Amino acid sequence: MSTDTSDASADDVPSRAELAARVDELEDALAEATDEDDTKKMSIIATKGTLDMAYPPLILASTAAAFGYEVTVFHTFWGLDILHEERSKDLKLSSVGNPNMPVPNAVAALPGMDRVTTKMMEKKIADNDTATIEELIETSLDMGVEFQACQMTIDLLDYEEDDFYDGVTTGVGAATALQDMADADIQLLV
Repeated sequence: MSTDTSDASADDVPSRAELAARVDELEDALAEATDEDDTKKMSIIATKGTLDMAYPPLILASTAAAFGYEVTVFHTFWGLDILHEERSKDLKLSSVGNPNMPVPNAVAALPGMDRVTTKMMEKKIADNDTATIEELIETSLDMGVEFQACQMTIDLLDYEEDDFYDGVTTGVGAATALQDMADADIQLLV
């Protein structure tokens, strides 16, 4: 009884070199199919431009970038003021309707109270050696965070592209922001 169970002729049997080449080809295909980019992506939408609401997207973006995330922050409507070089230096803190404000709403509604509460917060930021908005933007840009300025909002508010910090990407639309969110591991609306 023969131990040869193959019906193939000797001409159909691949050589060792052909087998080795095929194994290499399969290993390359497997590596390509399973090769995943280990870089995590975070997408943040910033919609508010008050002093207290400028910090969350900037702190989250810079921290995520420090941990190796690829970060994009899309600024729209009043959130665009965070990237506006002049307006970002004069962001206000709204005292009305803020439940954590140390003054009751009746007092917070008095004329000039936003200015008072803004000065209180600015003093607290300085006393605690907390980074300024400008410092957080510059640090984030240095770390590779992409700040995007919504083109529709730029047009709506009559801003110029030169109004924004160097390094800010202008001319970005909602479709681009949506695609960025779809590709991201983490999506946040601030």
